[in-house]
Amino acid sequence: MNKVILMGRLTREPDVRYSQGADGSMAVARYTLAVDRRRGRNSDNNEQTADFISCVAFGRSGEFAEKYLHQGTKIVVTGRIQTGSYTNKDGQRVYTTDVVVEEQEFAESKSAASNGGDSNYAAYTPSRPEPSQAAGDGFMAIPDGVDDEGLPFN
Repeated sequence: MNKVILMGRLTREPDVRYSQGADGSMAVARYTLAVDRRRGRNSDNNEQTADFISCVAFGRSGEFAEKYLHQGTKIVVTGRIQTGSYTNKDGQRVYTTDVVVEEQEFAESKSAASNGGDSNYAAYTPSRPEPSQAAGDGFMAIPDGVDDEGLPFN
């Protein structure tokens, strides 16, 4: 199985070109996603914290990228890894690895993006009790006024 799911921000505007084929022209959009890397417990703060993943979107996905995606846009991409190689003008073999985009969607609202990104992140996560409401064992305390008979389990 070859399936990739990434969430990150575009490092620059998508590079969109149109190829001529038997079915007419087709959009081919190339962009790079900066995907945050989780830090280990013993990591140094100066360590690189993102991977830069090359993505390519064809057809309608490429047209979508051209119209709606911009530098800094946070998106979720689903696709597959594709490797390839070519010989450059110096005669050297160059190996490539790209994610071929099958689906792409926004990972934040326009207002969250204009406010600097993660400041509106709470809109996308389920509401959680405040730490003062949580019991010491990590579970939320049952609110006052709820009797044990009304709970769906014993």
